[in-house]
Amino acid sequence: MRLDGRLDEPFWRTADSIDDFRQREPLAGSTATERTVVKVARDGTALYIAVRCYDADMRHVRASQLRRDADLSSDDNVRLLIDSFDDQRSAFVFGTNPNGAMWDAQFSGVDDLNENWNGVWDVAVSRDSAGWTAEFRIPILALRFHAGTTTEFGFNVRRFIRRKNEEDLWRSYGRAQGLYHLNNEGAITGLSDLHRTHDLELYPYALGRAVETEHDSVGGETRSGYFGGKAGIDAKLGLTPTLTADLTVNTDFAQVEADQQVINLTRFPFFFPEKREFFLESRGLLDLGTPGRVQLFYSRRIGLDTGGAPVPILAGGRLYGRLGPWRVGVLDAQTGGRDDANDAVARVQLDLFDRSYVGAIGTLHAGPQGQGVARAGGLDLDFPLVVHGANLEPKVWIAGSQTPGKPGTPLAWRLSTDNPNDLFDNFISLYRIDSGFAPPVGFVRRTGIWETTGHVDFMPRPGVLGIRQLDFTFPIPSWDIIANESGSLLRSADWQTAWFEWRVFGGDRHNGDHFEINFQRLMDAPPDAFDIFRGVVIQPGRYWWSRYELQYFMNPGRPLSLGGFLNWGRLYGGHSTDIELTAAWRGGGHIILSTGLTRTVARLPAGTFTALQSSSRLEYDLNTRTSLLAFVQYDNESERLDFNLRFHWIPVIGDDVYLVWNSGYTTYPGAPHRFPETRSLAQPLNGAFVVKVVHRVAPTP
Repeated sequence: MRLDGRLDEPFWRTADSIDDFRQREPLAGSTATERTVVKVARDGTALYIAVRCYDADMRHVRASQLRRDADLSSDDNVRLLIDSFDDQRSAFVFGTNPNGAMWDAQFSGVDDLNENWNGVWDVAVSRDSAGWTAEFRIPILALRFHAGTTTEFGFNVRRFIRRKNEEDLWRSYGRAQGLYHLNNEGAITGLSDLHRTHDLELYPYALGRAVETEHDSVGGETRSGYFGGKAGIDAKLGLTPTLTADLTVNTDFAQVEADQQVINLTRFPFFFPEKREFFLESRGLLDLGTPGRVQLFYSRRIGLDTGGAPVPILAGGRLYGRLGPWRVGVLDAQTGGRDDANDAVARVQLDLFDRSYVGAIGTLHAGPQGQGVARAGGLDLDFPLVVHGANLEPKVWIAGSQTPGKPGTPLAWRLSTDNPNDLFDNFISLYRIDSGFAPPVGFVRRTGIWETTGHVDFMPRPGVLGIRQLDFTFPIPSWDIIANESGSLLRSADWQTAWFEWRVFGGDRHNGDHFEINFQRLMDAPPDAFDIFRGVVIQPGRYWWSRYELQYFMNPGRPLSLGGFLNWGRLYGGHSTDIELTAAWRGGGHIILSTGLTRTVARLPAGTFTALQSSSRLEYDLNTRTSLLAFVQYDNESERLDFNLRFHWIPVIGDDVYLVWNSGYTTYPGAPHRFPETRSLAQPLNGAFVVKVVHRVAPTP
């Protein structure tokens, strides 16, 4: 068949179809305002799914994105959910918009959506005066399932109409449900005799690199430039229909976008998200803990040093999937260079009841000879429930670590319960993290503490003044309190830090805009002096202060969307004002422009400073398979300006061609030549131009 979005093949006329779509937003359970028809067909190699989106006002259908994996929330879009294990615990998600942009993700658990997963599939879209049509082709090889003669997939479809901010679903359209509430999904039946072979996909790559001579901030050479090349290979092997092995040799991530610069005005480490593709697939399975606070597995510990510079990964392997009621995940990586080490993680989860599980994890880091082996392990239990139509999720985890040369096994644990529903959204947690707790391939923001976090949100729907839903945290504030491990959370004298926020007025408008008015009360008791900004030192003490906050962010579906954030008040015995401004222009063609600026002006007893961070992005998409991204960012703490330019071409699905240029320049006032002086271009802090080609070799579906 020809994939063109026109549905003129004869089999579409007789294919089974569904059209009973209901609103989840704004009027839960009401008939959708625009008709949607979904048809499903299959042959021996693929599923074919057609979604016909009728629309009485095609002139106002939003379609601004073209790039693969772009955020489609600014546009009209459809998403298909395929629970190929039919276990109501995990699913593949495929999406597109009226431009035919491709978006995909893996979903697992209750709320783990991994948008960085990339499957091999295709979609074509056509438009006419009565609506638009998306025609998906999803190869059987892209899915994981239990082979047999009675194969059935869980299935759901979601349509979003941007100009109305209307969310329509075939199933699971209740206020406390949604696309990812898998126990309310529908099904695709009649898929008998599906079989997945022991397929092998190979992804060999080759790259060439020109690296510029690096300089320090005053123009002195720190490392000579060079020309080089590299080759490697990734492999994906389907061991069984439910179990997959990945291998990587001489791994390279040259195409990964640079990290967002941040100015950290706290005394605690900042959490950067993972962006490297090898570590992103099935990411949620290989973790235990709370992201950004305590994680036993934080993949940026592998192949990156503490400053974010790459460390060579010589080889790595991963095994993941299902063995009956067990979900399993194993990863091992060997790094070279100055960090000659082996890192490994093993994770299992045993299904309980409808959506619950009990799990275990073990990690280790074997450093260079003589450094010994550091270990960590943990257990967790997740027990999501639906009680009288309302969501309730109790959860507990406990972990311990062992470090060579240090006695004992420090522990960390958390008890929590979440109650995410439409009128009330409540959460409470309690942590204990011992001093010395140090998972070797994990992330821990703070140790030696008790901590409690929580919120009680009241979210009525008044239906007046253009307001769709309000959000109050009043009179009970949101909170995050941390006390000494030898103290008590019930005694404020033992607190190390505290944060309280009362949302006195906030919510979402019918047009998609979001607003908040907040009052905050904060406390910090640093035991030692620390640098809050260059040359400004906060002395030990006990500080309390109050702050006020205003936010307003426009609907991203507008051609021009603006956002503003203003926070002001006391800070460490002085005063500060934070301003954040964002703007994005999406004209509906091939160009998207966005920019953001964050500025903090502080006048403290220890000194005065202005912290400034800005970033701008230009995206030009020739079509759904060819894109150019330009990213520039600056901050006045590091006193540097960085450029990242990336051209990405997808000749066929599975193949990739990248051209990447990165360069950084000093803005240090004492430098003899600083940006934007022309002569500074010859003295970059760092710079490289990379050409990388990846080719997929796989069985022809």
